[in-house]
Amino acid sequence: MGKSEHKVWELVDMVEQGKLRLPEMQRRYVWRSTRARDLLDSLYREYPSGAILLWETDEIVATREFDVTQGVSPYSTKLLLLDGQQRLTSLAAVIKGLPIKTRGKRPIEILFNLEHPDAPAFITEVDDESEDSTGGNGEEDNLNILEDATDSTEDELQRRFDSMTFVVSTKKLAQLPHWVKVTDVFKTDNDTLFLKRAGVTALDDPRCEKYTKRLTALRAIRNYIYRVDILEKNLNYTEVTEIFVRVNSLGAKLRSSDLALAQITAIWRDSLKIFLAFQEKCAKQKFSFDLSIHLKNLMAFATGQSRFHMVKNLSMDTLKIKWAESCLGMEFALNFLRSNVGIDSPALLSSPFLVVPLAYFGHARHYRLSAEEAEQLKYWVLASNAKGRYSRGSSETILDQDLAHIRDGEGIGILLDKLRTQVGRLDIVPEELEGRNQRSALFKTMFLAFRMAGACDWNSKIGIALDHSGLQHCLQFHHIFPKAVLKGHYASREIDDIANLCFIAGKTNRAISNKEPAQYFSTIAPQDKDKAFLTQCIPVDAKYLSIGNYKEFLQERRRRIAARLNEFIKG
Repeated sequence: MGKSEHKVWELVDMVEQGKLRLPEMQRRYVWRSTRARDLLDSLYREYPSGAILLWETDEIVATREFDVTQGVSPYSTKLLLLDGQQRLTSLAAVIKGLPIKTRGKRPIEILFNLEHPDAPAFITEVDDESEDSTGGNGEEDNLNILEDATDSTEDELQRRFDSMTFVVSTKKLAQLPHWVKVTDVFKTDNDTLFLKRAGVTALDDPRCEKYTKRLTALRAIRNYIYRVDILEKNLNYTEVTEIFVRVNSLGAKLRSSDLALAQITAIWRDSLKIFLAFQEKCAKQKFSFDLSIHLKNLMAFATGQSRFHMVKNLSMDTLKIKWAESCLGMEFALNFLRSNVGIDSPALLSSPFLVVPLAYFGHARHYRLSAEEAEQLKYWVLASNAKGRYSRGSSETILDQDLAHIRDGEGIGILLDKLRTQVGRLDIVPEELEGRNQRSALFKTMFLAFRMAGACDWNSKIGIALDHSGLQHCLQFHHIFPKAVLKGHYASREIDDIANLCFIAGKTNRAISNKEPAQYFSTIAPQDKDKAFLTQCIPVDAKYLSIGNYKEFLQERRRRIAARLNEFIKG
């Protein structure tokens, strides 16, 4: 194995010229915005950030482009990137002065703080991308569209931002003079514009030297040196796939589905394009799942269980046949969720694993269900989703147990029995809501039940939905008793209790701000109060609206929510 060293700008040029390509076994660019931000911070501080692994080959290998523009390579010998895609894709965009494409819905800009502290102010939060029961939605978080605009005061947020060196850009921060776009810095070596914008007008201003040094250090990221390991030409695709799997398994950098994808593409060349095309087809129907869910579904159809360890035993013909069958099953599952259950987004699933047994059940029944079976299946989906069937421990084991019952021809009754064994009673009691917050599976079911009841924004009267356009109509979850009102009186766990949350539009949420419920409830017309409050199970009796009676408010609302959820789940 050859070894060399390359500066970041040299690797980026290789990417841009098309000399460095991605083999089919590589997953797509999947970094979240915070990962790109933290990479820049590490390189700026000259921290270690791993090595780059390449394969030099003359073999005809299916490749794909980076998520940045690439030229056509004139070279017959290919340099294929096995490890480092996420880093180089982010750096290629930044150094070329382009926004970064991340897992979010739109490209993002990174801002650099000219007034950052000399040392990191806090330890970076670890982003666990391991494959678990909640992963694979293709969303930043399951319900990140439901933002809480009152989580922190503006002063608290600003203090946190000021302690950071790099942040993902917001409109407000981008307007502040000491925050500059990283892409703008890389477009020029002239600091004058940045200094003037920050209010530096004289060379003897102490900020002049400080800012200039920091901008120079930022541009020095181009010269950051990566160690590059190069696999020799005499290795074939199968051997390189094995190396890819071993390297990433030992480093715990990729999920099991990513490693399985490498093995599948070694068996079935050019299959990635087929997988991605179906993934995109589902995304256009507003079910944007991570590719791992589609591959797990393939495993269920090919092996009767969901784990990837049996991939190596499958032939190309088997993979092709079972992939076609799994696509039909997935289409059934998504149509059933949307039309029968009322779930029209992966964000409303407590775990994306739920689509796999649903797809497999449709296939096992040859897509012929009686009216009774359809109703039972709907009940099982809603109850499993509310109780978090696949978002608890040993989720893959539980999924495989359900798949085994379906494979053996057992009915929905056994699936309900297994769910009951796991969680106890299938109906929801008020005590079950205590201590739950917006990350709970019940929060998603609460949204579904309120939407079914006709809940709408209190001012615009637009029904609640996940896909409203415009900042003022975008759905947010709102603390009925705002955090600022309760702070100092109750613990955070009590303040964020699910019984203190409801759904309204962003403009309404911002207008309420830190007002007590007794104050802002009175602004809603009497004839509108049923629509505003009863549809979301909010008690409006004066005795519940004082801070001193907050716990009684929670208790009463839990009782109402539990009744509504049971009514919704049972249909």
